[in-house]
Amino acid sequence: MPDKPSVLFVCVHNAGRSQMAAAWLTHLAGDRVEVRSAGSNPGENVNPAAVEAMSEVGIDISAEVPKMLTVDAVKESDVCITMGCGDTCPVFPGKRYLDWQLEDPAGQGVDAVRPIRDEIKVLVESLIKEIAPEPQS
Repeated sequence: MPDKPSVLFVCVHNAGRSQMAAAWLTHLAGDRVEVRSAGSNPGENVNPAAVEAMSEVGIDISAEVPKMLTVDAVKESDVCITMGCGDTCPVFPGKRYLDWQLEDPAGQGVDAVRPIRDEIKVLVESLIKEIAPEPQS
């Protein structure tokens, strides 16, 4: 079996955008992609509005925990995606770096988080087409 691509989503607190992106990628690509998420200054919990917004589309992220960004996480990932928060990832040759400009859901209610969740889904679907398209039968 060929190596599967791995993706690291990074935002400051690893409590909203990066958690939703990781959940979408896991949900939509299944085991075709290895998924990680982390933050440069992780929060204590995942944003409750993000948990609720994802629950509305049948994805449970309530058990997720914000994680600290490490150099190893970047080294082990093929694609590193920052979430519009100005974070700087360590840069290694051969890695692909993207920055998705997304509104920060911190402190916002679920009504404000839904459009962010939906925008992330569109970006993740496009990413999947590039790095892990459905196998042809």
